[in-house]
Amino acid sequence: MKNIRLLLVDDETGFRSAITRRLKKRGIIAQEAGSGQECLATLGNQNIDIVILDVKMPGMDGIKTLGHIKEKHHETEVILLTGHSSTSDGVDGIKSGAFDYLTKPVEFDHLFGKINQAYEKITRIKEKKKEAVYREKIEQQMIATERLASLGTLASGVAHEINNPLAIINESAGWMKLVLNKIELAEMPRKAEFEKALNKIETSIDRAKKITHQLLGVVRKRDSLLTEVNLEDLANEAIELVIREAINIDIEVKCKPENKNIWSDPYQLRQVLINLLTNAVQATGTGGKVSLIISLNNNDATIEVKDTGKGIPGENMKKIFEPFFSTKEPGEGTGLGLYVTRGIVDKLGGKIDVESRVGRGTSFFITLPKFHEPAKNIKNNGERLQ
Repeated sequence: MKNIRLLLVDDETGFRSAITRRLKKRGIIAQEAGSGQECLATLGNQNIDIVILDVKMPGMDGIKTLGHIKEKHHETEVILLTGHSSTSDGVDGIKSGAFDYLTKPVEFDHLFGKINQAYEKITRIKEKKKEAVYREKIEQQMIATERLASLGTLASGVAHEINNPLAIINESAGWMKLVLNKIELAEMPRKAEFEKALNKIETSIDRAKKITHQLLGVVRKRDSLLTEVNLEDLANEAIELVIREAINIDIEVKCKPENKNIWSDPYQLRQVLINLLTNAVQATGTGGKVSLIISLNNNDATIEVKDTGKGIPGENMKKIFEPFFSTKEPGEGTGLGLYVTRGIVDKLGGKIDVESRVGRGTSFFITLPKFHEPAKNIKNNGERLQ
């Protein structure tokens, strides 16, 4: 609520001051305007989320001011204040685009609740717009990915078809050089010119091979596949893949929000969950518990993998994400699991943290953006930047 940009418009200075003081106690710093003209001037100079607007004002009244606001500032929500005898003005205001109206004298808690509701509406609209823009970017990336996949199929076929005759040409050129080096052809006329021509053939073959290898190398580079991911479903899939190792260990999923979807790479994210769940199961003894807790806000998703295992000693906390570091017996682990996990999380635009107490258990926290931005090396038209 402290981020709300609010403008209180009323020709009564005492009323404005009283409401402004009470809003400040609730964490909202409100600006004031004494007329419709002053209100429009303020909106022209800065962005305002919510306007609390008195209907009965001298000069430009609240209904006319509302009309100008909705004409030029579409995203600004307006709460009208009317007298008991003029509730029809409030109804007319709602028809003209006002969020709601309240009658004077205003009950402050009621007003505060309306402000909260109006701001929630603004937040929802912004989220929908943000998601629409994001979906458009993803669609463009998917088109680019499909083009790259088609190019990869074509390039693989072309490389195969070219490499086969190149091998035959190379073999024939090598055979011709062997023939030219025989003793009976030592005095062959223009032998040096033939050898020079064969050298050119071999050089051109090597160049053609490099071109086909480079072509295959480019199309085999895979970018992250971004799509809408249901985190709860993905968590259950990962659990199914590690459940056989969890002998007499309880594994549960807790998902706080109703909307469990983010935009990310499900394949790489599944690998992260499998790595962390496997570590948690191996660290937890019989009768222990592993929890996977999912929570989302407007911008981020947090996934916590929590176990009741033996914990991580303090001296190892700074080393666990290093490559080849492992506390397991030789031959039981590569020491690459958490190193790879952190690399994937970084690639997905997130971060990973850990908390642990020896003898009490460990929690890994993955924070991911709700909308992971597409790769920067793809233009809007789907071409790859060099």
